[in-house]
Amino acid sequence: MDARSIRAGARLAALGGGTHLMPMEHYHGTTILGVRKGGKTVIAGDGQVSLGNTVIKPNAKKVRRIGEGGPNGEAKVIGGFAGATADAFTLFERLEKKLEQYNGQLLRAAVELAKDWRTDKYLRNLEALMIVADAEQMLILTGNGDVLEPEAKDEAVIAAIGSGGNYALSAAKALAEYEQDPEVLARRAMQIAAEVCVFTNDRLTLETVEA
Repeated sequence: MDARSIRAGARLAALGGGTHLMPMEHYHGTTILGVRKGGKTVIAGDGQVSLGNTVIKPNAKKVRRIGEGGPNGEAKVIGGFAGATADAFTLFERLEKKLEQYNGQLLRAAVELAKDWRTDKYLRNLEALMIVADAEQMLILTGNGDVLEPEAKDEAVIAAIGSGGNYALSAAKALAEYEQDPEVLARRAMQIAAEVCVFTNDRLTLETVEA
């Protein structure tokens, strides 16, 4: 940008105007919910992508299957992300490679990914949170090097991340005592989150794995 453009931008700012592009805004806002109950694990994510106060995309797919080795040729690990889309897909790819390296052992692969995420000069700049699960475990991965396993309560394991995560988590915990089907539970909790969080909608993607 040349000096003339900078001066023009300064004059617009002084007049209360400006361009339609806001350089300090970031894509953000989502809700990812994981529920394991009765031998079945579900991860659900909404479809909204927001930039500032604007909805950019209403049907993004933030939940996917990872790796191989599941029944009927499907991947046996499922995951959902909150954060920058490109960063999350980079991390999914890394996790897939770790699963191949450690013969599908989710916990070992997640720990090794978290180590890289924390220490690697490139990876530590990636901004995302992830919930990943197989038929036996559910984990939350963060860029701080954390691998967190949610506590089981009343035979249910529930985890949530993202802008509407606390709403979905609270709703799911309240419903867990009465609803035995984790997919129905996840859908109802996500619906509640969508009604409360302006950065979350009701266009869901779900993936499931069973023991």
